[in-house]
Amino acid sequence: MSLTDQEVCIVDDDASVRTAVSSLVRSLGLRARLFASAEEFLAAGCATDLVISDLQMPGMSGLELLELLRGRDDGVPFIVISAFLQDGAPGRAAQAGASCVLGKPFRADALVGCIERALAGPGVPDARDHTHV
Repeated sequence: MSLTDQEVCIVDDDASVRTAVSSLVRSLGLRARLFASAEEFLAAGCATDLVISDLQMPGMSGLELLELLRGRDDGVPFIVISAFLQDGAPGRAAQAGASCVLGKPFRADALVGCIERALAGPGVPDARDHTHV
């Protein structure tokens, strides 16, 4: 499967995470666009092939962003990453349509697997396919 020319939007308030995820995404031959907040991502109005978003951010959370996109009938694959996976957050993200949920810190190969599955084809994998690291 060729991932070349697909674009991934990375939404995280932590610049070091944005940079690290961007480097990994680009190593797969994908284009990366970086956003420091959900609001910044929405203001850009860009069409994308995949969103990778932090769960907890100032302002709009990653879960709120996912729910907003799904409410707009936007089926773009969405990967959630977070250091805060307590209080049922992974389950809520899965119910909202997240393709994958990863805890920070995560292994690079775990994120690569999530990216490859998310971009593999139409539809969102069911909850049994969610990865919790």
